Amino acid sequence: MSDLFNLQGKIAAVVGGGGVLAGEIALGLACAGADIAVLDFNAEAAESRAAQIRAIGRRAIGIRVDATCKADLQSALERMQAELGGAHILVNAAGINSGTPFFEISEEEWDRIIDVDLKSVFLACQVFGQHMVQPGNGGSIINISSASSGPPLSKVFTYSVAKGGVNQVTQFLAREWATKGVRVNAILPGFFPAEQNRKLLTDERVASIMRHTPMGRFGEASELVGAAVYLASDRASGFVTGTILRVDGGYLAMTI
Repeated sequence: MSDLFNLQGKIAAVVGGGGVLAGEIALGLACAGADIAVLDFNAEAAESRAAQIRAIGRRAIGIRVDATCKADLQSALERMQAELGGAHILVNAAGINSGTPFFEISEEEWDRIIDVDLKSVFLACQVFGQHMVQPGNGGSIINISSASSGPPLSKVFTYSVAKGGVNQVTQFLAREWATKGVRVNAILPGFFPAEQNRKLLTDERVASIMRHTPMGRFGEASELVGAAVYLASDRASGFVTGTILRVDGGYLAMTI
């Protein structure tokens, strides 16, 4: 059974890997045997996570990347090819959020959230996907969706729109690349407290979330790792593509 989830010989790029949730995914992939490139806008955070991964005996590099810039992503892929030997796994986890009321959302805020949360996925899939679809390469792309992707959550209009788009990108590319050895899936987390959403978690909102989550608690970052390793492994999920895998404590199974 351990062979099903063994990522020895695989090289993963984790976009947004300097953050709490994506950083835990990066570490989890490394624990399963993968070498890691941690891509993040915050160079210090990227290198800190890479150092943690190197400390467990895996190869890892931290790369400062603006995920909304195609040239940065292309440069990161080229560095991965030169220093690690390629790219077999891509995790798209860059994200920002805002609770601005609908009528007060500026065009600048809208553009920024759409760029970071959706355009970054589009660009990374273009750059890394072009490499993966080449004959003999293949790969697994894992996008990070959200419980807000549909039905949308209150207070996070632009974020919900962006994450709905992530689901569409995931399923469109899964269909397009299914015969090219590239699987494209998404993980849909429920509520996992992290930097981007802590300011939205008022006492009233937390109480509402708990009422709507059958498990009655927030998720822990480590609870995303199993889903990521599963989707990254060609042996464990070789016939899985176009899936939006929920890790939400039952949130989307709840009605009244």
